[in-house]
Amino acid sequence: MSDHTPGPLHSALYRILRPLVRLLLRNGVPFGDFAELARRAYIETALKDFPERGRKMTDSRAAVLTGLTRKEVKRQREILSGQPLEPRQNRQGNRASRVVAGWVHDPRFQDAVGHPAVLTLDGSAGFAELVRLYSGDMTPRAVLDELLRVGVVAWKAEEGGMVELRKRAYVPAGDDSEMLHIFGEDVSDLVATIDYNLVSARQGRQPLFQRTLTYDNIPAEVIQEWRTLAGRQSQQLLEQLDGWLGPRDQDVSRNGEKNAARAVRTGISVFYFEDPIQGGPDEGITE
Repeated sequence: MSDHTPGPLHSALYRILRPLVRLLLRNGVPFGDFAELARRAYIETALKDFPERGRKMTDSRAAVLTGLTRKEVKRQREILSGQPLEPRQNRQGNRASRVVAGWVHDPRFQDAVGHPAVLTLDGSAGFAELVRLYSGDMTPRAVLDELLRVGVVAWKAEEGGMVELRKRAYVPAGDDSEMLHIFGEDVSDLVATIDYNLVSARQGRQPLFQRTLTYDNIPAEVIQEWRTLAGRQSQQLLEQLDGWLGPRDQDVSRNGEKNAARAVRTGISVFYFEDPIQGGPDEGITE
């Protein structure tokens, strides 16, 4: 920072960093690792998102833009070029989510009134066929075990081995890698929306929807009731929106088949928060 007086962006950034640093320290990530990732993110963003009049970003201009040296830009660019990211569609959680989405929206796996049917393990409209269409290369047993583990499905052995959908969404439980992947996506999406809205306001474009309901003087004795109410109604809202958007997803509308049609990633993110009101920044700090 060239000025020690924090502006609005610096103040907002510090508020973002506080819970992020808490997460990093709790998971044993030292400052050096964070700084290395920050340098890489600065350089990748400069190279990809800030071309000069349609021309490819050079190392020299990236160095000027980021405040890093040309040597560091070159080093990080070489690391990035040899570090392919894991494709989104290959993650186990995303494949399990697609299986659940297909079950909810594909008429072949619904009952007479349009609800997800209780499925046999095999057969033309069974669980194995659902997995074949929507999971990529995961085996039916692997998907079933994962969905059983997180409580999304129930195995009805007394009915000859039927699989029943208990929840309309896959949420990983006890899987730190999947939870951290979701954390990365959720925070990235929120920051991208804020960035888009800041730019759109300057350019007179319609901003993306972004709202938060916040009160800061709620008595502690009502929090449990509020937490339950917020969770229940948020889930209902997401299921209503999923009822419109899900059938339009090309994985579902084309029964999981790959296609080259132009696609857009979109969605709505809902999260709950609570934080006890605390004193000033020096509260609890001792020498």
